[in-house]
Amino acid sequence: MTVLTVLLGAIGITVVGIILGLVYKGIDRKLAAHMQGRIGPPLRQPFLDVRKLLVKENVVPENAIGWIFNLVPLLGLGATITILLYLPIGGLPSVLDGVITAKGDLLVILYLLILPSLAMVIGGFSSGSPYATVGAQREMATMIAYEFPLAIIIISLAWRLSLVQGVTNVFTLSTLLSTPIWSVVGPVGFIGAAILLLALVIVTPAELSKIPFDSPEAETEIADGLMVEYSGRNLGMFYLADGVKMIAMGTIIIALFFPYNLSPFFGLSSYAGVIVDIIFYLVKLFLVLLFSVTLIRVAVARLKIDQIVYTYWVPLTLIGLVGLICLMWDQTIMTNFSIPSMVELLGLA
Repeated sequence: MTVLTVLLGAIGITVVGIILGLVYKGIDRKLAAHMQGRIGPPLRQPFLDVRKLLVKENVVPENAIGWIFNLVPLLGLGATITILLYLPIGGLPSVLDGVITAKGDLLVILYLLILPSLAMVIGGFSSGSPYATVGAQREMATMIAYEFPLAIIIISLAWRLSLVQGVTNVFTLSTLLSTPIWSVVGPVGFIGAAILLLALVIVTPAELSKIPFDSPEAETEIADGLMVEYSGRNLGMFYLADGVKMIAMGTIIIALFFPYNLSPFFGLSSYAGVIVDIIFYLVKLFLVLLFSVTLIRVAVARLKIDQIVYTYWVPLTLIGLVGLICLMWDQTIMTNFSIPSMVELLGLA
């Protein structure tokens, strides 16, 4: 029964993740268009794009390594869907919750996040195109750049939770969900956690290869770079992977910083509570993607690859370290001066 439950849950999450990914891609494109004074495509446009791509001819370049070229789109889509199996969607437990008991599922998620980008890199190199090769090189440099501040964010949160009495397995999502960072920090730590949230918001568009961090695909410079030789079903799978990864990144931000549900607040249970929590999750997801994807790509022009690397290795790394230092100071101040946490100060405990 456990295997059957996981299998059915995986199928359900796959369908939900793909549909949500395409819906939020449509919303993102529509909002970005209005912010730029355009009408923009209809909300259903991503669904139309995918349907068209899936029925078009799948062209493989003559100089490409065929089996690798065709395999990596499936690998990228499979990796993004696998991430969703570890994440709580709509306030519900993850599909793998209680089935795979690991002490570091958050670390597994971080590794899985690399696979879609790595799949595009391998696909670019295997295509035999000079434009794709340049794009693959840029994507590798971008991956190396944003992984460091992302690691600082995760380690900072885990380290702070490890100091809370009775909290164990700090690299598991269940711990982060049951003990939100805001409930254990004081005023200084609150500032530090807010700084880490800001850093994660800036990391998100690079993870998703969105403007201003989309130099690996830069249409006006290298003719779509990594994706220049892809068409048909392969391009459709990369398109779906991008949408699903948007949902995954948004859900990760929610799980790390906003793991709250409305049903306990209103005293709801059963189906009513589930429906309210799902709606609340969709609202949180919309707001997270609005601030971490849409607003940033509308407000900032594309950066050059050297500017991208510098941004993540210097300013954003320093921002993450400042957040970590604030959490360290907060722990010292709360211990030495018996200052209550922000939850206790606000009377929410």
